[in-house]
Amino acid sequence: MPKFKSLFLVPVLALLAACGGGGGGGNSTPSTPSGATLTSIVITPANFTMALGQTQTLTATGSYSDGKTAAITSGITWTLKGSSVAEAFSNGSVRGKAVGSETVTATVGTVTASTNFNVKLPYSGLVAGGNQTLVRKADGNLQGWGANNWGQLGDGSQIDRNTPGLVKNNTGLPWRMVVTGEFHTLAIRENGTLWAWGFNQNGQLGTGNTKDAMEPVQIGTATDWVFIAAGKSHSLAINKGNVLYGWGRNSNGQLGDGTVVDRLVPTKIGALFWRMVAAGATHTVGIRADATGTGTGAGSTGGTNYGSLYAWGGNASGQVGNGGTVDVLVPTQVGTLKWINVAAGASHTLAMRSDATLWGWGGNGNGQLGNGSSANASAPVQIGTDNDWATIAAGNNHSLAVRTNNTLWTWGANSENQLGDGTVNDYGAPQQVSSATTWTAVAAGAQHSLALRNDGSVWAWGTNKQGQLGNGNNLNLSAPTQILP
Repeated sequence: MPKFKSLFLVPVLALLAACGGGGGGGNSTPSTPSGATLTSIVITPANFTMALGQTQTLTATGSYSDGKTAAITSGITWTLKGSSVAEAFSNGSVRGKAVGSETVTATVGTVTASTNFNVKLPYSGLVAGGNQTLVRKADGNLQGWGANNWGQLGDGSQIDRNTPGLVKNNTGLPWRMVVTGEFHTLAIRENGTLWAWGFNQNGQLGTGNTKDAMEPVQIGTATDWVFIAAGKSHSLAINKGNVLYGWGRNSNGQLGDGTVVDRLVPTKIGALFWRMVAAGATHTVGIRADATGTGTGAGSTGGTNYGSLYAWGGNASGQVGNGGTVDVLVPTQVGTLKWINVAAGASHTLAMRSDATLWGWGGNGNGQLGNGSSANASAPVQIGTDNDWATIAAGNNHSLAVRTNNTLWTWGANSENQLGDGTVNDYGAPQQVSSATTWTAVAAGAQHSLALRNDGSVWAWGTNKQGQLGNGNNLNLSAPTQILP
């Protein structure tokens, strides 16, 4: 989700008598009200989520035969069901050491209580827009940084920020997915509701008006949204039934409803079923749910992760991929093969076939198609001959990808260091950036880039004029640099 013109601070605890993996110890005498018998224990917090490397302190509260309750501070033992995901300490704290699920149990004599918890990577769902960045934390909250002139960071202000700040979350419900366009942001909560904030000149927030929003506002009342995409000024979403909706700017037919009329609310697009979509400046690309569309949800339809490819909208540079340069007002199939992933830049498109080969088409003035040329392509052209591509992202005029061996590759425009190779030279074919083999995801803004490593750390490089790299200043970075945690 490019755009134009995708913390946990580990508490330092004084941990005494640490007991890893399977359990801990305690004092010999429970802290109990005089003359009363312990009848039950409650652990708080319950059913919690913590980040990898984080320490969570638990509290055990006892209920007694005289009707009173009190915190249990001695005579209690803390144990874990296993030993690979976390470790427990005698003071009632647990530390996450691997991604997974675990159960912690508090025991006093013959009375026990247990609660489940999950250990997740500290950050996921990394996305970049025109000049802003957002990321989803392990606890389901969102953080954003960079440009905020239209409220696209959702913090209630219009002030740019060069360090991560929380997106307002008045409901307290965690977020499941986030995307960001040039000046607006969309997100889905865990309960399936859809929210938006930022610039709204063309109705891209889907709220039925053109009023900007400085913090999240709900779009309609539906609770079955599963996938979203944000272009320069248009928005798209897929519901659990694999039905596609679009709203916002439509001057080039980028909504795919057969018109060039802007839409202020989500509007159903055709009768096809969809697995995923990507939005560029004026065009849209989508992968159909070819299996059936029987309500299995975007990303998992029919037990497959691939489908036929369609595109529509602005086509001046051939970014629709149909062999022409005339705008297309309805979804139009591109070729006959099956595809598994797609990304849309300002005027170029990247896509991966089901055999993990990589293809590009559209604008290529900076080599963003990666085929060794600077000529536009109005139909898919293969990028190299390799068949080991894992994920892709497209910025204004640059491209990013990760291979199955977790190496990082970039190509295209580089005037703002967005390729991360230490230069400002454009590059017309994929080049490896850094020697690390731990990259898992990438995101591209207009002229900045970000990536996640397998430990959940966030890395950034490229232009930083509005703080979009999140490192506390506004200076460009010419190579991947760790930002979080």
